[in-house]
Amino acid sequence: MNTTTLTLHDSWRSRRDAFDWVFAALVVAGGLFAFARHGASMDYYEKPILVAALAAMVGLGWFWRPLRVLAIVVAAASLLAISSYQGDLGRAETVFWLKYFLSSQSAILWMSVLFFMSTTFYWLGLFGGKQGDAMELIGSRIAWAAITMALIGTMVRWYESHQLGPDIGHIPVSNLYEVFVLFSWLTAAFYLYFEERYATRTMGAFVMLIVSAAIGFLLWYTLVRDAQEIQPLVPALQSWWMKLHVPANFIGYGTFSLAAMVAFAYLIKEQASETRWYKLTPIWLLGVALCFVPVAFRQRVQEAGGSYWLGYAAIATLIAGGILFGRKRIAARLPSNEVLDDVMYKSIAVGFAFFTIATVLGALWAADAWGGYWSWDPKETWALIVWLNYAAWLHMRLVKGLRGTVAAWWALIGLAVTTFAFLGVNMFLSGLHSYGTL
Repeated sequence: MNTTTLTLHDSWRSRRDAFDWVFAALVVAGGLFAFARHGASMDYYEKPILVAALAAMVGLGWFWRPLRVLAIVVAAASLLAISSYQGDLGRAETVFWLKYFLSSQSAILWMSVLFFMSTTFYWLGLFGGKQGDAMELIGSRIAWAAITMALIGTMVRWYESHQLGPDIGHIPVSNLYEVFVLFSWLTAAFYLYFEERYATRTMGAFVMLIVSAAIGFLLWYTLVRDAQEIQPLVPALQSWWMKLHVPANFIGYGTFSLAAMVAFAYLIKEQASETRWYKLTPIWLLGVALCFVPVAFRQRVQEAGGSYWLGYAAIATLIAGGILFGRKRIAARLPSNEVLDDVMYKSIAVGFAFFTIATVLGALWAADAWGGYWSWDPKETWALIVWLNYAAWLHMRLVKGLRGTVAAWWALIGLAVTTFAFLGVNMFLSGLHSYGTL
């Protein structure tokens, strides 16, 4: 027994390199600095959250080592931005790197451009012949850069909100603008993990489509609502529960979306040799969905510019047409059905775990804010529908061995259910959770 314990202990330590320990020391030092600087303003719950966040950051950095460099770069750039402000937000217009790179709005705009570029290079890789691998590698590197800018923008926005006033500062996950940034980088980060884990980059073309769609919505929403402006929290959101509930929820949304796009790739691979155009159901559904989006949002918000949606429709047509006519080449470059099926399953499993945690946390938050754990509010009802959908999917997978085409279709339909729970409730229904109106 003692020998086994020593062996396991030595094995754990043998996997740690010098950078692991340097990274851990930097994280702990940063946490101690934050506590020394802001500990007096933290309440009873925020201090344990800080400790847990530090432990989680070290654990994640050791588990997936690219996160170590990402965390250090984000921290360094964020600290540079914060020190450059010198407590005056007006310096964002006079300091070069704040104005063009490191203010929250600039960083998030860079995130948007980089995600679009990443998507483009991933798709060029699918059709790039001998240069395909090089194009996909560029797409992967740009995706990392986009995640970096997204996190810098998030950290700096958090600081900016506190500079506006003591009652305004909050973690930037409180409205549609902020959570779309969260959704975009979380989805991309989870994809990049699977990309490394399975040593294939060809899934990126499909996964980055959903990220680019989110960015397209983010830019449109900014255009029509000036959503980039930091607003005070409504009373119900002035709670430490938000720091836990919202990120956990969007890990669920992001991984469910990732699974759906991998499922779409699976169905394209399955139907690559189909010659009857009316049998190519996934592609036609994609076209219908892409056409529905501008119609729905154009009717909902009349001030939306027609030219924006015209450009959206043109790009959507190009994507659907490219998939339709290039499906055989796409299928040839995609990984095996077994890999696609495994990524789909693991994405849903991770998403379901975090969505379950988020739902429980949401019930506790509701009890704290409104005096009851569950009120059958439209958002709560649709969250339950999403949970039941993926619980049934996992049950069929683990108990009945669900695989292949049926599982892929189910995961793809799950994206429609999840999207309505996320956006449709805000658009067409009302309730206690109607904070991000369109």
